[in-house]
Formats: sequence, structure tokens, C-alpha cells
Amino acid sequence: MSLLARLADKTGLLGSFVAAAACASCFPAIASLGAAIGLGFLSPYEGLSVRVLLPAFAGVALLANALGWFSHRQWRRTALGLIGPLLVLAAVFVMRATGHRTDWLLYGGLALMIVLSSWDLLSPPRNAVCRAEGDPAGQD
Repeated sequence: MSLLARLADKTGLLGSFVAAAACASCFPAIASLGAAIGLGFLSPYEGLSVRVLLPAFAGVALLANALGWFSHRQWRRTALGLIGPLLVLAAVFVMRATGHRTDWLLYGGLALMIVLSSWDLLSPPRNAVCRAEGDPAGQD
């Protein structure tokens, strides 16, 4: 994954977490964690964070993971990287459309994004191996 895609992935994760932590009425478990680390001042911006910021940052993470496919070509890693932001986006849009609480979708999506971002930091994806034409292992 290129440096720009990795940076965009981490930005999407951090922005999604902060936007979710700003909405105490929507996602109380993350909001209590956010208040504990000093993000309580964001409570007046709950509507903005859920309607605009959370989907925007999840979209950035989704796009970064999708573009990462072109550099490393590891479909399992890409699929896992896409599931987290898709769960966060589903949580936001289902909550917006139906009014039902979708905590389990958001928490699962954020947890998956955190785990995969940590995996990316500890073990960055390797680029697809270029094989020489004369290499017998490169023949299909």
C-alpha cells in the first residue's frame, strides 16, 4: 500500500472514531470512552458528526482500502479492510433511515477498522511479486 493510501486509511479510522465519540445519544459506549479522553467538548456537534463527518471519514477509509488493492493485490486483506468502513456506513445510514439504534454495526465496524489498521502498521502488505519471464515459478 502506498504511503498516501496508508495515511488515508489511518485518517479515516481516527476521524470515524472521533465522530462516533462525539455523539453521546447515538453511540453511548464510544461516547463514554470519548468523554474519558477529553472529547466531551464535541457534544454540541452531534448532528454534524453523525450526518456528515462519520460517513465522510468512513468513506475515506473505504476508498483508501479499495485503492490499496491496486498496489498489493491481496484480496483477503482488501476484503477485510472494506468490511469495517462498510459496517460503519451501514450503521449510519440504517440509523438515519429507520431511527433504530445500530450500535452493534458501528462498534463491530470500528473494531474491525482498528484491528486491521494495527495489522497494517505491524505487518504492511507486500507489493505483488514481479517474476522474471524465465522464472519457472512465474509460469501459469
